[in-house]
Order: sequence, then structure tokens, then C-alpha cells
Amino acid sequence: MSLSNIKNRESVIRAIEECDCLGREAFLENYGYGKAKRYYLVWQDKYYDSKAIIGVAHKYECPNYGPLTSEEFSGGENTVQKKLEELGFRVQVKPPTKGKRE
Repeated sequence: MSLSNIKNRESVIRAIEECDCLGREAFLENYGYGKAKRYYLVWQDKYYDSKAIIGVAHKYECPNYGPLTSEEFSGGENTVQKKLEELGFRVQVKPPTKGKRE
């Protein structure tokens, strides 16, 4: 399974909603993702860990296969950013704030 399976914008929105419902820390822990280091999905003026969101979106797109794990794909400009932008989302490089990452 791979990011190429994700073709529906709604799958990403459902992952965002799940993240909002659980809270960032619980969402990341539940799916085994770390905090984003550089690339953030921007949705309704909020920043989301882009790799975690797209990985979890896979379970909504392909429920028989579930979410992608962090080890199953690489993040960054040529993978996660490209896929999210294909689906009409905005990805932004967000620098750390005052010496720490959010």
C-alpha cells in the first residue's frame, strides 16, 4: 500500500477531524507518528503533522488495509507535500518557534 492509493480529498479531511477529536498528542501516539519537523498541512488556519495526517487518511481511503505506518513511506516535498497538494490542500514549511518545535 502507498500514498498513490489516496485519491479522495474527503479521506484527508476525515483524518484531520480525527486528529482534532483525539488531540494532536493522542493522535500521533495512537498511530506511532512523531511530530512534524518541517512540513505542515494547513487547514482552516491550523497546522497539522502532514505525514501523520496522510498516513491515517489511508485508512479512510482503503479501510480493508488501515493506516500507513510511518515506516511505510517517506515524508517531505516529493511525497507527502506532493500528494496533499494534488488533493487541493496547502502544505507549508513551518520553522520552529523560539528554539523549539511544536
